[in-house]
Amino acid sequence: MTNFRLTFPVAPLSVPLRYTDKILMVGSCFAEEIGQRLQQYHFDAILNPHGILYNPISITQALHTYLDRKHYTAADLFSHNDLWHSWDHHSRFSGMDQEEVLAGINAAQDVASARLEDADWLIITLGSAFTYTLANANQVVGNCHKVPSASFHKRLLSPPDAISALDNLMHRLFFRNRKVKIMFTISPVRYIRDGVIENNLSKAILMQTVHHLVNKFDRLYYFPGYELVIDDLRDYRFYNEDLVHPNELAVDYVWDHFTDKCLGEEDKLILPRVGEIIRARQHKPFNPDSSQHKQFLQTYARKTKLLIEEFPFLNMEEELAYFSQ
Repeated sequence: MTNFRLTFPVAPLSVPLRYTDKILMVGSCFAEEIGQRLQQYHFDAILNPHGILYNPISITQALHTYLDRKHYTAADLFSHNDLWHSWDHHSRFSGMDQEEVLAGINAAQDVASARLEDADWLIITLGSAFTYTLANANQVVGNCHKVPSASFHKRLLSPPDAISALDNLMHRLFFRNRKVKIMFTISPVRYIRDGVIENNLSKAILMQTVHHLVNKFDRLYYFPGYELVIDDLRDYRFYNEDLVHPNELAVDYVWDHFTDKCLGEEDKLILPRVGEIIRARQHKPFNPDSSQHKQFLQTYARKTKLLIEEFPFLNMEEELAYFSQ
């Protein structure tokens, strides 16, 4: 029989991720896809307190600000196109009111700083080895905010540069949080705006960086989300129309492998039960006043209450309130 795709074994995580774990996720837009699903299934996951970041320098800089418990001030912002921005943050924090922008940034800082101190897992998704540095300030930026390209110097990190930045962070983080484990992933998003050859070179540098660190530290792990899309699925039908971002089918495939290989056995049993409650909560009734729908609500109120009683760490009060209306 002819095989039309290459599959490969994904090793189970030696220390599984648990529902009771505190998780912090940082990195590229692919981290958002997996992180949002963890949040949807009621894992205690905080996702991208700086917004989406791509390169190892910006990601490590963000994590250092959490360890420093840094608060941003007006001096850290700049104005462009009638909006206030931070060079360190994604444009989701940008806005017309400077005080509101700072309040949003610093609220996220406080949450991230507290989480990093007691996190069980830090999940880092690297997207690109290219950095953009302000031409007049020698500052690597996390987002260019549509400022003209002449304002930046673009540079491809060398493996030693990327390794050094993350290695320094690991030592500092392990000193502060002696239980934290770190999972690395590489984003399968293809940054073809850099060029196809350049994108492949960038991903190779990230691969070399991550595997060097995983082999050096015993609390570091690698999940092959990149390989599952690039080498296993390996087809443009698993990408969106831009041919850059994996589509929902591809994300589902990676998510299935993630939950199968990274979760504890008990947590794998909890997952479908939580999923059933979520799907019921999303159900749109044809007639909300019908006896059939009221019975539906009562049934899922009982199921939700039972799940909360059985697993008190699940925060499903919102679903319980909905079904108990």
